[in-house]
Amino acid sequence: MVRLAVCVLVGLAVSGADVKPTYAQTRQPTAADAALRGHGGPVRALAVLPDRRLASGSFDSSIIIWDLQRGQAVHVLRQHETAVNALVATAAGCVVSGGEDAKIKVWCEGSKPAVTLLSGHDAAVSALASAANGQLVSGSWDKTVRIWDAAGAPRILTAHASPVTSVLVTAAGAVLSTSHDGTAKLTPLGASGQPRQMKIEAPITSTAQMPDGRFLLACADGSLREADAQLATTRTIAQLEGPLTAVIVSPDGKTAATGGLRTPVTLIDLTSAAAKPAVLGNALPFWAMIFSGDGREVYTGGNDRTVRRFDAVTGSPVDPSIPKAATPALADAKDRGAQVFGACAVCHGLTAADTHLAGPTLHQIMGRKIASLRGYQYSDPLAKLEITWTPETIAKLFELGPAIFTPGTKMPEQRLTDPDDRQALVAWLSRVTVP
Repeated sequence: MVRLAVCVLVGLAVSGADVKPTYAQTRQPTAADAALRGHGGPVRALAVLPDRRLASGSFDSSIIIWDLQRGQAVHVLRQHETAVNALVATAAGCVVSGGEDAKIKVWCEGSKPAVTLLSGHDAAVSALASAANGQLVSGSWDKTVRIWDAAGAPRILTAHASPVTSVLVTAAGAVLSTSHDGTAKLTPLGASGQPRQMKIEAPITSTAQMPDGRFLLACADGSLREADAQLATTRTIAQLEGPLTAVIVSPDGKTAATGGLRTPVTLIDLTSAAAKPAVLGNALPFWAMIFSGDGREVYTGGNDRTVRRFDAVTGSPVDPSIPKAATPALADAKDRGAQVFGACAVCHGLTAADTHLAGPTLHQIMGRKIASLRGYQYSDPLAKLEITWTPETIAKLFELGPAIFTPGTKMPEQRLTDPDDRQALVAWLSRVTVP
């Protein structure tokens, strides 16, 4: 089983199976949820776009562009072969993504081509930042920080002794980069100037800058530390539980938010250095968070494969009034097949209109050839398989597991070891997926 490399970077060894819930572990949505659902794996990265839109990237290799006003997915992008580790929005409104496949992709809606590839890194891309002049900065597990000009040509800006965990472009025109060995480097974007460097005793996982130039460093030992604009001094602002995975600062510089593998997303008053009583959710671990452009909301992404929205002052969920899919059959909680389908519902809808999820809709699935639904971008190996979906082939899929029955798929590895569960699922699908 391939290990989730981001966990390795914070000193853990978590297998892919550890973060893929079975149907028994999957909590069904409630009316109180202020959530955006569609990913088939943990949400790893977030980026705020113009016009009240949000981009989310996941371990399921997909990127979803959300309309926050309507609470709906408007685009599902599948441009990486493996996990999406980093996202950033450019000044032009494009979305740049970095993947575990060592690729950087730039998606610009309406352009031709819509997606361009930036190649240069030799290992997973772990961090991205955008500069005001149109340049892009990337960090990688190949230990380098690279800068890309507007034409997509890279040069190595600096290098670390261990994998790069975060990058940001400062207001003063420098790049702050951090690595797993606890080193932080402040490197001028221009050709002149010597980088400044500091080192602490814990891996640094994420960074943010305050309006006055100071930096916040989230660390794998659970500490949230502060450094001045020259990386000259540090102090510990908070000591939380377990490895922290992200830290962000509100646009006005008054509030920070941080969270991690065992720490719920917590708001911290930067004036008093005290944690606020509001705790944003409990779907641990958290991987990503970001403030809205006006600082009024916080968006979070975590292990439950969901993007959540919170009021940045009160910590209360913000309900976007998400339209519910027309799947009344799911309401029959007494049907064992519907219960088993609970885990599948995160990625697959049942109606012709369910085109916004990470997986293809199962509408009219019986009798359909694999990888044949028009408008859905499948993995290339699936198109070469001679499989027609029937109750028998769907049962075999969950008996053997997707990796064996459909090699090359991006579907999360899930098996149903109980024959009665498999039979209940296919019988239920046979009833509810017909017109």
